[in-house]
Amino acid sequence: MNEYIAATIIAAHGRHYLADADGAKLQCVTRGKKTNVAVGDQVRLLMTSPNQGVIEKIDERASLLYRSDQYKSKLLAANVTQLFIVVATEPGFADDLISRALVAADAAGIEARIILNKTDVVAALDKTRERLQPYAALGYPIHEVSARTRPEEAVASLMPLLRGQASILIGQSGMGKSSLINLLVPDAEIAVREISAALDTGKHTTTFTRLYHIGGEPDTVIIDSPGFQEFGLYHLSEGMLERAFREFAPYLGGCKFYNCRHLIEPSCAVLAAVEAGQIARMRHTLYGQLLHESAQTLY
Repeated sequence: MNEYIAATIIAAHGRHYLADADGAKLQCVTRGKKTNVAVGDQVRLLMTSPNQGVIEKIDERASLLYRSDQYKSKLLAANVTQLFIVVATEPGFADDLISRALVAADAAGIEARIILNKTDVVAALDKTRERLQPYAALGYPIHEVSARTRPEEAVASLMPLLRGQASILIGQSGMGKSSLINLLVPDAEIAVREISAALDTGKHTTTFTRLYHIGGEPDTVIIDSPGFQEFGLYHLSEGMLERAFREFAPYLGGCKFYNCRHLIEPSCAVLAAVEAGQIARMRHTLYGQLLHESAQTLY
């Protein structure tokens, strides 16, 4: 009888995965052309050689974070408990990306936080804080750090939030996410080189998602994902979307029509809240966009 080995997926590149089984790093693949495995997944491997195996089973996930476009979905991470969106005073960040990431987190039942990096760029600080205010008003915590000029303070403020959690960091290029990872995971660069060699990715070390254990604590995990500019949410259905906008909650069920889409319908409680300034127009516009996208899905 075949014996399965329990392991955690710690890196993914294309259809090639690296798993950790009690400290042993194992290369693994899926059967056929399946790509339904995410970093953070707990899996069962069937070993084909001393350091290689086939993923036969994925254990039930506590959470799954992913993005999608019209044609396919891209798994970001499984079993994470919180999402950190890294933004900076410079270069400019996209509100659209932040808003979509927050919606994705709420839809997946994952706590979301925003890290404002490069607070040493004083000239742009007030304006950036102002831009982040709408998210703070919705209850998303914002943590200010300067990875470059005050590294010890950055670690001291973020480590208590990370302890005992499985966290994923996302952010556009240039926000300083890599600097933060290197502060929080002192041996990150060594680990990346090892993973890169194991996955045979050559020099493309920034194109794969990877998981680190930090602080010598097995239940404190941080996942670093490649920088991306777009966050498609084509996979979210109408019902999931209205619930993923937390500020809609007090008004759901208050519309005249039970199947109200909160777009142009008469006597819509959500639209009334937008007009009254209780829901930010920017967020309602995004909701309309996402609703439109969810109707375009082809997969």
